[in-house]
Amino acid sequence: MTPTVETIGPAAARRAALAAQGFADPRPSGSPTRRHLARVLGRVRLLQLDSVNVAVRAHYMPVFSRLGPYDRTLVDDAAWAHSARKPRLLVEAWAHEASLVPVEEWPLLWSGAFRDRWWRSYESIVDRHPGLVDDVLAVVKEQGPIGAGALEKALEAPTRPRPSGASWWERSDVKRICEYLFGTGVLTTGTRRHFERLYDLPERVLPPAVLAAPRPSAEEAARTLVLGSASALGVATEPELRDYYRLAPARSQAAVAELVDSGELAQVQVRGWDRPAYRLPAARVPRRITGRALLCPFDPVVWERARAERIFGFHYRIEIYVPEPKRQYGYYVFPFLLDGELVARVDLKADRAAGVLRVPGAFAEQGADIPRVTAELAAELQVMAEWLGLDGVEVGERGDLAVPLRQIQRQRRSAASLSAVSASAGV
Repeated sequence: MTPTVETIGPAAARRAALAAQGFADPRPSGSPTRRHLARVLGRVRLLQLDSVNVAVRAHYMPVFSRLGPYDRTLVDDAAWAHSARKPRLLVEAWAHEASLVPVEEWPLLWSGAFRDRWWRSYESIVDRHPGLVDDVLAVVKEQGPIGAGALEKALEAPTRPRPSGASWWERSDVKRICEYLFGTGVLTTGTRRHFERLYDLPERVLPPAVLAAPRPSAEEAARTLVLGSASALGVATEPELRDYYRLAPARSQAAVAELVDSGELAQVQVRGWDRPAYRLPAARVPRRITGRALLCPFDPVVWERARAERIFGFHYRIEIYVPEPKRQYGYYVFPFLLDGELVARVDLKADRAAGVLRVPGAFAEQGADIPRVTAELAAELQVMAEWLGLDGVEVGERGDLAVPLRQIQRQRRSAASLSAVSASAGV
């Protein structure tokens, strides 16, 4: 008998998606701890890495969005340090993109469940310079954790005799080989120095129990990862479940069908969606979502742009590579989430030299409650500035929220000046 397919409304789907990402949970009343971080990681399942540092590194921001101000060493220690008291929680690998993933997921990442990655093109370098892989691994074993530049210097003198007529490798080949070995799991990141990846051997980074765990088949890994995607997304179509870990289409489609047959996934129909959706049978659908958060461009809530548009009616594109005169909203734009809706977007830049969080542009979505959105956004921008160690917020000229935001900033500065004068007068 064909199981009944439940129909839900788009608002319920939106609340389920946000609850799955942790936005139905209140922020901690005190300073966030490692336990709070673990709860966030259990929700989002991975933190995407990105080199852009205009406002804050991408892997720090989703934690702030969910917990509020926290000590960023919580993430650093979880990802790039290990001790008996605080074991490593995360490891770098290719997942959605280059990401921090829970260490226990390491065996799943080398199962063949994923689509081909760009670094597969570097296999031609391995073919041209078969000894280079051994040379790189020898240096990493001896000197790691080590960056690609230091590896190049260490390899400038050949580590073994070369056959007559053998060609020398190009210096850039070393970096490519490192990325190839990282992509295939032969190397991982031991630590970071000024965000430079320092390569190391997995056996010096991961717990022995994780390394000893049997690697599942591609089919088993795909099912496990699809369940993880469903947990993180709340309600999602099959392409969205696939995209979370960048699974191969055929693997994902087969996994979804098998999980529905076994009852581990439930198919649902979301009114207004043009394709089937899926969720865990126990997925939470709260009656309402409250609170506010700024979301970086690489937050799981918005990183799949078509999904963000389907769920929130929010057309979002990152404009980093768009020439400045053609940008609609700005260089590095953060959506603003308020009570379960994406109500605004702000272009942000941390001006560390001047000690301010700059807001070159701030734009309300159509139909937004401008006074309330402005007040909540101003408050969250101030919280973010303080979290980043900046002295305040400077609002620019662009967007319909710029003028009211500047008014709030002027009022705040006037109140602070009056308070300082009163304090100095002993009032």
